[in-house]
Amino acid sequence: MSDDPLLAFRGEFPILEHATYLVSNSLGAMPRSVPARLAEYAEQWASLGVRAWAKGWWEMPLALGDEIAPLIGAAPGTVAMAPTVTFAQAVVLSSLTFTPHRDTIVMSALDFPSVRYMYDELAPKLGARVVVVPSDDGISIDEQRLCAAIDERTALVAISHVLFKSAYIVDAARIAAHAHRMGALVSLDAYHSVGVVPVDVQAIGADFLTGGVLKWLCGGPGGCFLYASPDMSAHRAPALTGWQAHAHPFAFEGDMEYAAGAARWLGGTPVIPALYANAEGPRIVKRAGIAAIRAKSMRQTARLVELAGVHGYPVSAPRDPLRRGGTVAFDVPHGAEVAQALLARDVIIDYRPGAGIRVAPHFYTTDDEVERAVAETAAILESGAWKQFEGSRPTVT
Repeated sequence: MSDDPLLAFRGEFPILEHATYLVSNSLGAMPRSVPARLAEYAEQWASLGVRAWAKGWWEMPLALGDEIAPLIGAAPGTVAMAPTVTFAQAVVLSSLTFTPHRDTIVMSALDFPSVRYMYDELAPKLGARVVVVPSDDGISIDEQRLCAAIDERTALVAISHVLFKSAYIVDAARIAAHAHRMGALVSLDAYHSVGVVPVDVQAIGADFLTGGVLKWLCGGPGGCFLYASPDMSAHRAPALTGWQAHAHPFAFEGDMEYAAGAARWLGGTPVIPALYANAEGPRIVKRAGIAAIRAKSMRQTARLVELAGVHGYPVSAPRDPLRRGGTVAFDVPHGAEVAQALLARDVIIDYRPGAGIRVAPHFYTTDDEVERAVAETAAILESGAWKQFEGSRPTVT
């Protein structure tokens, strides 16, 4: 729509000048300001050397956390940066003590595999067991069934807010309320929601929330974040820790004394170059406004569902717009090859087996680009252009 005020932000993202970029569910477009920020990092390192730590480097993991906090309804001083969500979830897990009567972690079959790998491997070593609630349709999780799995033995509920394959939005507030009634804590993986779906940790009632700037926040790799409620920071401390979490980090004391607030969830030396780049996208998203982004996303994903239906492509996404995140996946014959053909035409999407071609419009996407993604898919199938990609290795996105 030409009167769409969010299209005013297109100029902030160079890749939009030559590509139809529909993969913000995997890697958001790079803001134009990032090269200058990385140059600033390089200049500080070159001119200041080790003195750069005292010129802002040391504070960056918490300062950027404070910039992320308003996007998830969190208070200042409750969000710390981490290198990956898997690591951040492991930090949370390491703060728990399991007993024979409180030894269960509840997850779902549609949680992101990287996080599942960590829980499956680490939890038994800590004396815990993981209970996985299955999905009947590969798209959603029966929340009544999930609640039924959370009982008096549950110590932690570690689930996704938006499911990565289908973009199904879990009623996290309902799950958190039931978990708390059972005496369990909640660690919510919001990687696929923050930046495209409104998130409020206070309303949800999450004890912990993890996410990252890589996707919808357009902040690039290496910038994930961990929210811990003030109560969790007051009464828990992670065993997976490092010198930055110490109350007196430069004293190099023999015993661990945890810092207060979000700092206690930090680890070792932070990834400073990534943090320079990570801040730019979230700042643009805040200017655009999550409410406006969500409204546009709901409209454009509805159009994708409609267009897929016109062509008879099975859709692996919720039909209810209130339960659908920012991505629509539709399956087509020879899907992996069709995805390669789309990428060759500068229609940037990704493909997941069992889900299909994933299309993720964002606030900078035009309606014409949404139409183009499905039209090009149909043209590739009709012309047989997909055949030239038979046997090729899929592009990792």
